[in-house]
Amino acid sequence: MASENRAAQALRSPQAAFNDGAKPGRSMKQRTSLPDRLWKVLVWATMAFFLLNVMLLIATVAVNSIATRWFGTPLPQGFTLHWYGQAWSDFQLTSVLWVTIQVVGAVVILSIALGVPAAYALARVQFPGKRLAMLVFLLPLMVPPVTYGIPMATVMYKVHLAGTLTGVILANLVPALPFVILVMTPFIEQIDPNLESAARIFGANTPRYFRYVLLPLLVPGMLAAGLLVLVRTIGMFELTFFTAGPSTQTLVVALYYAVFSTGVRAPQSIDAMAMIYMAITLVWVLIALQFVSPTQLVSRVKEQKQ
Repeated sequence: MASENRAAQALRSPQAAFNDGAKPGRSMKQRTSLPDRLWKVLVWATMAFFLLNVMLLIATVAVNSIATRWFGTPLPQGFTLHWYGQAWSDFQLTSVLWVTIQVVGAVVILSIALGVPAAYALARVQFPGKRLAMLVFLLPLMVPPVTYGIPMATVMYKVHLAGTLTGVILANLVPALPFVILVMTPFIEQIDPNLESAARIFGANTPRYFRYVLLPLLVPGMLAAGLLVLVRTIGMFELTFFTAGPSTQTLVVALYYAVFSTGVRAPQSIDAMAMIYMAITLVWVLIALQFVSPTQLVSRVKEQKQ
């Protein structure tokens, strides 16, 4: 019996020693994790404060756009949709939206038509100076639009393109084309090159290979790139502002003139115009998010580096 007790004591002693040693370890872990927890709380609190301010600003604009009168009271005295009708007529939103549709549609079509072949060449062909060529293509995305927008507008005024619909389209095409190349190049690199060899073996020429093999594989990437270019062009202010004329203003430029031009305008109608612009942009952003993830470009760039 004494030997059994000694054996049991010997078996319990390592466990007891482990438990005794674990307590300081846990307290050490708690002490080291406390700054991390405080840092996480600070980050989340900062994000919540920022989002709350943004939501309150948007809510203020939205409520003021349907308010009859809102001055010195927590809530407006009444609500009406009259300001939306007044904004539509005062700011000639029918013609502004038509110009916006023409500019955005032309930029999307031209950027896809020119950017996809360029991206295919960069993804498939290896040549000296390829990285330099890619850097040149991406320069309009890496530098602020103002830096090259003013010289470009100067040139357009000299050749009488400024103030025309063609000039606005060409100005917006400068950052849109590199954006399509940036999206489509890693997308094309993921397509197996052996598919082209297999199509050639079965007798497909270049048009048939493009139509029946390559194009169906490119459609998802083209759709994602087109939607992102569409959203980007709707919100492109600087280049459109430098090159647009009185009859070629897009919605974002017309909103700027409505706020800062001379004359007396009801703030409710300006807020109504801002809500129209916000709604149009938000709809296209939500549509774009159905086809492309915000982290898609980052993950593909990481995979390409690896």
